[in-house]
Amino acid sequence: MSRSAGTQVATGRHAILLILTAIMPTMGIVALVPVLPLLLREFAGVPGSAVLVPVALTIPALCIALFSPGAGALSDRFGRKPVLLLALLVYGVVGTLPFVLKDLPAIIAARAVLGLAEAAIMTVSTAMLADYFEGDRRERWISIQMASVSLSAIALVAIGGALGEALGARGPFLLYIVALPIALAVSAMLFEPVHRAARTAAKVRLPLGTIVPVLLITIAVGVLFYTIIVQVGPIIERSGVTSPALIGLAAAGTNLGVAIGSIVFGRFKAHAGPRLLALGLALVAVGYAGTALSPSFAAITAFAILACIGSGVMLPNMLAWVMRRLPAAARGSGTGAWTGAFFLGQFAAPLISTLLTPVTGGLSQTLLLYTGLALAGAVAALIAGSREPHALPA
Repeated sequence: MSRSAGTQVATGRHAILLILTAIMPTMGIVALVPVLPLLLREFAGVPGSAVLVPVALTIPALCIALFSPGAGALSDRFGRKPVLLLALLVYGVVGTLPFVLKDLPAIIAARAVLGLAEAAIMTVSTAMLADYFEGDRRERWISIQMASVSLSAIALVAIGGALGEALGARGPFLLYIVALPIALAVSAMLFEPVHRAARTAAKVRLPLGTIVPVLLITIAVGVLFYTIIVQVGPIIERSGVTSPALIGLAAAGTNLGVAIGSIVFGRFKAHAGPRLLALGLALVAVGYAGTALSPSFAAITAFAILACIGSGVMLPNMLAWVMRRLPAAARGSGTGAWTGAFFLGQFAAPLISTLLTPVTGGLSQTLLLYTGLALAGAVAALIAGSREPHALPA
């Protein structure tokens, strides 16, 4: 069933537009991946550039992790549409600024502001999907959103590379201006799903007692998801393959795996909760074990894709699990908390693997450690799921 505001009823075109907005935060990072070497060369004379340039690339993810809960709370208080519209305008303007900025600290500052806008876009677009739709339709659109974001990463890397080839290291920054016509469409097409006055009057607090366990699991899922994404190059190099084209092909395959997993979730969404978490963790465990132990490029790539299929099952599952525990008046705050938890896991993933690898004795051993943890989690989730005779209520 769709939600309505007054006489307006949400349809597929509203969902598609919200999915397009959700792609913006992904574009904020992946479009720059192909020009990272060019940016490193451009700022080679700046002290600390070897660290600062990658920070410029990834700082939006940290901002999403830190500020998504606040963005969700703002949308609960002031309305979804105004917050989303303002965030898209900021994204379109500030995102393109590095095309003309000359100073690396200024570029980093602009990227941090971009991250604030991305936190609002990601949080509010997802909250509006949950506001507009109920039950199976809501979870169907959530799975489509996850699949679309993953598939978009493949295209955005290619587009970013083409702009970098044509216009140099700053070319991909022009891509962010696409947020402005999307903002116009948001202004014209979307409606406020829940009246602000009703939200204010409700004074519903975020049910931390019921969602914190799910948020903690989401952080762990984010670590498992992003570790294989970040480490796919070094893992493949163990097979003797160092070709950037082949490594890029494998990376595209992992994003495709996430999309496939999201589609699998869509088929089995009635079991959202511990059961699908157990399935996802089991797939991740097999994938991690295979990438750690396989000697060939083809096998490593196949197992990495399998791990990402598991992540693709878990990500919409965790979001749906949280959504089912949130009252409408706290949905923005709750969605922001989930988004923050997920991106915190992503941000922490490379740091954790970097710290663990010297302790475990190598990257393969670290992956095997993650295999054991994922298997233990799968067993625990399976036991928890067996105690639930029915699917969680929508």
